[in-house]
Amino acid sequence: MAAERTDPGGLPALGVDVGGTKVAGGVVAPDGTVLGTARRSTPTASVAEAEAAIAGVVEELAVWHGGPLVAVGVGAAGWFDRTGDVVLFSPHLAWRHTSLRRDLAARLQRPLWVGNDADAAAWAEYRFGAAQGAELALCITLGTGIGGGIVSGGRLQRGAHGVAGEWGHMRVVPDGRLCACGNRGCWEQYASGSALATTAREVATRSPAAAARLLHRVDGDAARLTGEDVARAAADGDPVALSLVNDVGEWLGQGIADLATVLDPDVVVIGGGVSVLGDMVLDPARERLGRSLPGRGFRPGPRVVAAALGAQAGLVGAADLARGAVCAEARRA
Repeated sequence: MAAERTDPGGLPALGVDVGGTKVAGGVVAPDGTVLGTARRSTPTASVAEAEAAIAGVVEELAVWHGGPLVAVGVGAAGWFDRTGDVVLFSPHLAWRHTSLRRDLAARLQRPLWVGNDADAAAWAEYRFGAAQGAELALCITLGTGIGGGIVSGGRLQRGAHGVAGEWGHMRVVPDGRLCACGNRGCWEQYASGSALATTAREVATRSPAAAARLLHRVDGDAARLTGEDVARAAADGDPVALSLVNDVGEWLGQGIADLATVLDPDVVVIGGGVSVLGDMVLDPARERLGRSLPGRGFRPGPRVVAAALGAQAGLVGAADLARGAVCAEARRA
């Protein structure tokens, strides 16, 4: 009698989200529930060390789970080619034409999906979160930089060359701040966690008396201010921090208006670390969108909502995409 085949769609998958500061992993059930997590710091200067950190998180979680895992999905902060095999470039990590899928497959010896982290987050929000049922959903991830993903007609859209959704590098200020991508004035230089920190340092250096409450958090050293420091200060009611967060929201809303002009989405989901600020950043974004959308008053605009899955969207989406790839392969077999 032939052995009964296990349905891969009913097994947990393991998802990993690789960002500019952390490698976060989780064991994810088929309904999107995260069963357990692990994390490590991201080695940003070494390809080999970054891959070792990913493998370490995978093996730690596999041992913790103890049972079968259908596949591993890795969403990474980089620009992938159309096949998903090669990271062409990463503004915040060491990858340059790096064969990440091949390298990780050799290390992990497990069924593997590899792709962009914001694509994975967009898919998670479409499948399980704030974009369920949307015809055209955009996801904007606000973290170290700005990433993005597009789900249209129930499918993840990656573009002709695999790099669609990298709107953090739209140029919004001619000859503005230098960006890690090599250009100046990119959107992520004004509407990301890094932007929040950069502006805070500038204000604290220029006007230390006005920024006294912020400086108190870092023992008077403006160079140590981070986006997290500003976010906590804003939550505590610091007027300077609130103003800085409002500015990030304004820049966010203007960028959404520009994207809506081109793509006309029905919903824009805001995720990533900065999204924990909630309406402090989303309200000014919505207000700026309302003032900046071309044809305003005569056409509908997109809903702007916070990601339902929060910081776990990337790992949830990577796990679900990996599971889906295995299920598709099983159907073809």
